[in-house]
Amino acid sequence: MSNAIFKVPCPINEAVPSYQKDSKEYKSLKKELARQSSIVLDIPIIIGGEEIRTNDTKTVVMPHNHKHTLAKFHVGGKAELKKAIQVALKAKAAWSAMPFEHRAGVFLKAAELFTTKYRDLINASTMLGQSKNLFQAEIDAACELADFLRFNAHFAQKIYADQPVNSSGIWNRVEYRPLDGFVAAISPFNFTAIAANLCSCPAMLGNVAIWKPSSTAMLSNYYIMKIFEEAGLPKGVINFVPCSGKDFSDTVLKHEQLGGIHFTGSTAVFKDIWGTIGTNIKKYKNYPRIVGETGGKDFVFTHNSVLEKGADGQNQINGLSTALIRGAFEYQGQKCSAASRAYISASVWSELKPVLIEQTKSIKTGDVSDFSNFCGAVIDKNSFAKIKGYVDGARASADCTVLCGEVDDSVGYFVKPTVILTTNPNYVTMKEEIFGPVLTIYVYEDKDFDKAIGYCKDNDYALTGAIWGQGREILLKMERDLSEAAGNLYINDKCTGAVVGQQPFGGGKASGTNDKAGSILNLYRWVSARTIKETFVSPQHFSYPYMNESKE
Repeated sequence: MSNAIFKVPCPINEAVPSYQKDSKEYKSLKKELARQSSIVLDIPIIIGGEEIRTNDTKTVVMPHNHKHTLAKFHVGGKAELKKAIQVALKAKAAWSAMPFEHRAGVFLKAAELFTTKYRDLINASTMLGQSKNLFQAEIDAACELADFLRFNAHFAQKIYADQPVNSSGIWNRVEYRPLDGFVAAISPFNFTAIAANLCSCPAMLGNVAIWKPSSTAMLSNYYIMKIFEEAGLPKGVINFVPCSGKDFSDTVLKHEQLGGIHFTGSTAVFKDIWGTIGTNIKKYKNYPRIVGETGGKDFVFTHNSVLEKGADGQNQINGLSTALIRGAFEYQGQKCSAASRAYISASVWSELKPVLIEQTKSIKTGDVSDFSNFCGAVIDKNSFAKIKGYVDGARASADCTVLCGEVDDSVGYFVKPTVILTTNPNYVTMKEEIFGPVLTIYVYEDKDFDKAIGYCKDNDYALTGAIWGQGREILLKMERDLSEAAGNLYINDKCTGAVVGQQPFGGGKASGTNDKAGSILNLYRWVSARTIKETFVSPQHFSYPYMNESKE
């Protein structure tokens, strides 16, 4: 056995290739898109390394071409979930006892596989199955996914190295054990990287996981599982079980050995999960850790100082317009961080409006295999109907004007980038999460700046936000006044695009537990610390010196 103290490689954020037309990576990805488009994959349940087919199947389609089937996946039930729990708990002892450098080595190897051998595979499956354009898939499924794995290994090592101080004759130590029981990982459709992180982050620290992948991200999620296996993940450490939410809740969330929940998804579902845990609290062997990143109603707030001209004679209008478009419409607004409400001063709006609307109308929407398209389709029929309902409601409302935007689901679930102008700061699309390419703008009079700040603060969510202005005093005021409105605040930038290791991600209120994915803070949630005190020379009598008081 080695007695060396190993250090994981220092992580560096994965670089994004250019994908210039006719480049090697361009041609390679085009070829993989064509290959995956030409087959129908059969996706099994994977428990303890065993592939299980129940023959209760559902289809995976291209959202941008919903008549095109990419795969069929087998749905597990309570029997498969019970088996997954048994297998996971059986695998835990050996996995948690494995030296950290070998647990980390599994996921560091996986990071290399994702960014080299299988870069095209994971990007193409994300593009076709989740309708992400090339750039959105690349920064998610290749770059952010690898960043999570590499930085988590780095953070875990820092946790293990953090030890208490000692006193004379005493050696104090802290060991960081995995949680008791197993972890339930519930992943969303919108980020392939998040799906990989939700199950792998606890596992890296010695935990075992039951992973419920999203039914609308099944293609890329299946490849994640297969690549983890190729990287050397022992059987049973992570168990891949597509299933219904009800079966998962009844079987996994109510199990006495539930040790924790790692969740990303809707606020409503997370509240139901929390309620289930509260109702069943007397059943558990321990208090489950609950970690969740949920919804957002993310804002952009501008001050009229953006009109001030710099040394080049230009103001910030073009930058602001770009931030609004990218923040609101990249990946069809299906990011929990997407800009969906904006507060624009009247003087700024008169100059911003023509630029913003012209650029928004010029955005190409269509098949993601055509790299010239900025937007693909929204994820499924239900999402399309929900978004259409909000847009139709705005068209019918006296409070709103729809400045641009169209919907069409004849081929794919297409919602073109939509801008709504409202005179009501409390209109429904300024308050409720839509999860689509819909940006609602409220224009306030310049003199009502403080009142508009109040409108912005008055929201159930607190995930991301961006402030725009010129001059340090006004930026400081907005930063302070909106301190509780967003867990991730951006200054003169879009409100999306948090980078692992650079901008730890998460928010409060109805946006989640703010445990900051992409940072050491999240990893602390998956360890259970034990303090060990070793005394080298033990006291030989119970009495203390002060007791030696002489009698007079």
